[in-house]
Amino acid sequence: MGKFAKWIGGGLGWAFSGSPVGALFGFLLGSLIDSAQASQVTGQTTTGDFAMSMLVLIAAVLKADGKVLKSELDYVKTFLVHNFGEDSAREALVLLRDLLKQNIPVEEVCGQISNSLDYSSRLQLLHLLYGICAADDRISPEELFLVENIAASLGISQSDATSIKSMFVQDLDSAYKVLEIERQATDEEVKKAYHKMALKYHPDKVSYLGEDFRKTANEKFQKVNEAYEKIKKERSMV
Repeated sequence: MGKFAKWIGGGLGWAFSGSPVGALFGFLLGSLIDSAQASQVTGQTTTGDFAMSMLVLIAAVLKADGKVLKSELDYVKTFLVHNFGEDSAREALVLLRDLLKQNIPVEEVCGQISNSLDYSSRLQLLHLLYGICAADDRISPEELFLVENIAASLGISQSDATSIKSMFVQDLDSAYKVLEIERQATDEEVKKAYHKMALKYHPDKVSYLGEDFRKTANEKFQKVNEAYEKIKKERSMV
């Protein structure tokens, strides 16, 4: 058994609760129940909880515009291989194919995720979803609408949602939006905003999910640094 089967097995407490996420993973019970002990509800986000949430929401976004593009699947595969290795990526893609065949009640799923995952984990999920949308260098209106609604349903603040969106949807003020400030901000306000966002998006915020998922948070952290460097260069800040 690879990492994803073990992680999902660790999140089977959701399945036993009769929840929307658990129902979507019902097909896994037979193959996993003998090899993994279901997690207990502890109030702490587990790797299994995050892995289940990630795969369900990835499937929903892939289906958003009525077609699953090769470029999007390639992005997901590359992401999985890069962060978890060939074997685990292969395992996750098998689970994802099953999820793509199912009707996903997005609002209900997001409601459960919002109640079960901490805020830093939800921010990380949103970052992954925007990355999938932008995989083909074009975010369709359907994908954008769905991910924006997912952000709201996950209880992510408007400022944080805009910050993460601006890492992928570029405009003249994207760097400022990433740092959640206006172009009119002073140099001192820029520095303060950078330190605040660097703390919020630091990979250590999701370190409890394990090294594999912590690596995925590095990209979000790097986007904050890139935005800050862009503003510094534009303003000739030291």
